[in-house]
Amino acid sequence: MKPILKFLPVMFLAILTFSCEKKEGVEAMKTKLVELKNQAGELNTEIKTLESEIAKLDPDFAKANKKSILITTAAARKGEFTHYVEVTGSVLSKKNVSISAETAGRILEVPVMEGMRVSKGQILAKIDSESIDRNIEEMENSLQLATTIFQKQERLWNQKIGTEIQYLEAKNRKEGLEKNLASMKTQLNKAFVRAPFNGTIETVQVRMGEAVQPGVPMFEFVGESDMFILADVSESYVGVLTKGDSVTIDFPSIGKTLTTRVSAVGGVINPNNRTFKVEVLLPNMTDIKPNMIAVLKIRDYQNPNSVLVPAHLILADNKGDYVFIVENQTAQKKYVKRGLTANNETEILEGLTGSEIIVDKGFREVGDNFSVNISQL
Repeated sequence: MKPILKFLPVMFLAILTFSCEKKEGVEAMKTKLVELKNQAGELNTEIKTLESEIAKLDPDFAKANKKSILITTAAARKGEFTHYVEVTGSVLSKKNVSISAETAGRILEVPVMEGMRVSKGQILAKIDSESIDRNIEEMENSLQLATTIFQKQERLWNQKIGTEIQYLEAKNRKEGLEKNLASMKTQLNKAFVRAPFNGTIETVQVRMGEAVQPGVPMFEFVGESDMFILADVSESYVGVLTKGDSVTIDFPSIGKTLTTRVSAVGGVINPNNRTFKVEVLLPNMTDIKPNMIAVLKIRDYQNPNSVLVPAHLILADNKGDYVFIVENQTAQKKYVKRGLTANNETEILEGLTGSEIIVDKGFREVGDNFSVNISQL
């Protein structure tokens, strides 16, 4: 054991010396790397300066020296372009009426409530008609007596007994009572407030026990037919939208879409929001309800032979709008006149024919006459 212990200090010293030498070697290498990077930076700066100066004197050198930028492309296309004005409207009904009583009295019964759907002729309220019932009963008794007298007088008259005046008086009394009774029954029928057509009770404005007078509103009632959509459209579309224009309607709440046409265009601008009214008729559909929200897409422009490009590829500078097209492996700046945009495509009115190859990915990295390399992915 003693020989081994004797050599331990020597071993520790050798290891320590080796570690120090290794550390000093790494630090020297790091210092050398920094020096080389500084030299490389200075050389790159000098190279770029020389390239720039030579490029000013030799255009061919500048073109050959440009680095190719990796891009993808998209083709301009010719096809049909349709633009829509999109606005939000509300479903209304032309049969939106206020129902009132036709006779005075006290409310005995209100069998309906707000939001309830009712059928034509269904009773909405019943008004006290006790006095009318009594009058009808008395009138029926009087009519029964008058009818008996008339029948006897008629038999006598047919036998040439009695005077014509007696016969006519009996007949007139009977017919008069018949008309009065019919009028009384009509009055009795008015004690029942009924639905004028199929629809929905919007509001109930009376309660049981209240006294009502003729003409005083009792119910707000909306019919289920003759529905339409009313929407406000910006005044900037005055003269663009006309009666008969195609309309696509989307009902977000029920997930349905249908196509119809504009039925009326308002002629007055609302000074508060600078809009005018547009009305669109709806077909009868059981699942479309009054006051439902609808999104209208009204076609205001269509061109069957447009030049179209992806809208996001159009850039702009102080000269106007432009896109980059690819010609002979270089990017060329092409100024265009843009039209309307729909479905992420823009109609190009001037500047392109529809056969060009447009720079897609990488369009923000390229410049005019930049060399490009089209990715095959």
